[in-house]
Amino acid sequence: MWQLSTHYLWWILALLLIAGELLLPGYFLLWIGVAAALMGVLLWVAPGLSLLTQAILFGLLAFAACFAYARWLRPKLERRAPGSARLNRRAEQMIGQRYELIEAIVNGRGKARVGDGQWLVSGPDLPLGSTVEVIAVDGTTLKVRAAA
Repeated sequence: MWQLSTHYLWWILALLLIAGELLLPGYFLLWIGVAAALMGVLLWVAPGLSLLTQAILFGLLAFAACFAYARWLRPKLERRAPGSARLNRRAEQMIGQRYELIEAIVNGRGKARVGDGQWLVSGPDLPLGSTVEVIAVDGTTLKVRAAA
């Protein structure tokens, strides 16, 4: 009768955990799956490990993988994605940008050229052609101040 080697069971568990990550995203099943895959490699190299040793090593590897992700990888990924916190609020990505007024700000309202379009702006009264800096966004209106 055909018997499945223990290292294959660890690799199957790894695939199931990584597939579970696709269904329930959160990154931890992925790293526990990586630990299971490493256990499969360990058992392939050293097949005589007892079940208790396997369980302890798996726990340590899972903890180490999750810790390494949380400590080193996650902060690097967050730094590489500027504006990711504002990803679904595109207008907020304009904060700090400078634009030219195409309509003077009178009574607190005007228009600025943004790319090939124009946006409503609110701020202190300024003449046509002034450069303004976006300090906040209120719906579809950019709140601006005179650029220094």
